[in-house]
Amino acid sequence: MHTFNLNPATAIAAVAFLSALPTAQAGLYLKSSPVTQVDAKNFDRIINKSNHTSVVEFYAPWCGHCQNLKPAYEKAAKNLEGLAHVAAVNCDEDENKQLCGMMGVKGFPTLKTVRPGKKGKPIVEDYNGPRTAKGIVDAVVEKINNHVKRVTDKDIDSFLSTNNDTAKAILFTDKGTTSALLKSIAIDFLDVISIAQIRDKETKANELFGIKSYPTLVLLPGGDKESVVYDGELKKDAMVKFLSQAGEPNPDPAPSKAKGEKKGDKKSEKKDKKASSKSSGSSSETTSTESTDSTDAPTEKPVEVAPPIPAITEAAKLTKECLNNKAHTCVLAFVPSAHGETAEKALTSLAELAAKHAHAQRHLFPFFEVHNDNEVTSSVFKSLELSGEVEIIAINGKRGWWRHYEGDFTPESVESWIDAIRLSEGTKKKVPAGVITEAVEEKPAETVEVKVEESVKVEVEPESESPSKGAEPTPEATKEAPKHEEL
Repeated sequence: MHTFNLNPATAIAAVAFLSALPTAQAGLYLKSSPVTQVDAKNFDRIINKSNHTSVVEFYAPWCGHCQNLKPAYEKAAKNLEGLAHVAAVNCDEDENKQLCGMMGVKGFPTLKTVRPGKKGKPIVEDYNGPRTAKGIVDAVVEKINNHVKRVTDKDIDSFLSTNNDTAKAILFTDKGTTSALLKSIAIDFLDVISIAQIRDKETKANELFGIKSYPTLVLLPGGDKESVVYDGELKKDAMVKFLSQAGEPNPDPAPSKAKGEKKGDKKSEKKDKKASSKSSGSSSETTSTESTDSTDAPTEKPVEVAPPIPAITEAAKLTKECLNNKAHTCVLAFVPSAHGETAEKALTSLAELAAKHAHAQRHLFPFFEVHNDNEVTSSVFKSLELSGEVEIIAINGKRGWWRHYEGDFTPESVESWIDAIRLSEGTKKKVPAGVITEAVEEKPAETVEVKVEESVKVEVEPESESPSKGAEPTPEATKEAPKHEEL
């Protein structure tokens, strides 16, 4: 568990990576989607300052993995309705790139849970579990803050006598755990109604209220008012409506699609403002890197130009790097030495993609520019039956396969093809004979042993040892979140 405290250097690198992304496209989620769409302007109000737990997906519309996640994420949003927020940020939008960078987004999709912490400071954690609706739901439910008091026979009198004028609600249940539904209701009525849970085995408390069946919800309006037993369905909206007779629930900053709030609705804006003030604590105590509605927010940095991919101009170099039987995967962009518009487009897409993975510190096979108008490539072109002015291939000499890129040279199209190679998806062709050669092993330099007479003393100045580099930490294994129980 960690709070949102991003290293400045990491944030700068992330912003640089996001700045180099392709031109913005339409969002992945429609307005009718159960997933709430948030942006840099309202992220602080809707997510950081909410009393409820949220899961946020940071995505790009052109990302194939984001598109694959969409059905499961929308299903999770439906299952978590009323319990937690399920939101998404389009990092491809220019106005959101700084927010995504400050949140440490280095690839798509990135999922993070955000829940209220002490003194209004949100606790942000990466979600690395299964990319399934169940996996997401279980993980988010586990992160819901629990404000439900567990009452027993020993402390029932104390619970009832404390703040007698304050409304209280008790759920009598035969379950040993607190459900996500009851936790969410306690959050809705935080500092308005004290919510408690009593087990069926607490004989004294159950007899005091004459409880015969489970679960049973009892409302104590406060003061001299008599208790009221709820006889409706155990569903969020109905239960909230029942409890509202003793006090209004806290308005939530997130827009409610069910209530059909319209943009610019003054009543809705008033409730949002009140909720923001109530749930945030001190605004100065929230993380210093979060995005706000302030007009004083720092301006975006200019888009950085990705460095060009290296060029190979010698046949021996091409063989050594990619065309031998011990070479791993290489991506080769065959272009004219004079380039041209199409070649520049292809090379720029590959350069941006290479820079993106470099900023994210992810290992990716090398990309090389190879000129197709000299003897270096003539035999390769002929063997692979390539004929275009600009051609991109992936080739693996060790395993003897190659793949031909077919399509336009837009960044999203090229990245989709590269992702398929990384995930071993798609069809691979066998490399024709003659393209791959035997690797030439470099012989170690011969050493000459020199004998020194015993009578001659040879003193050697000790060399200072250079510090060794530590190995990169391996990612933690994902764990399946435990199941949650209902009321």
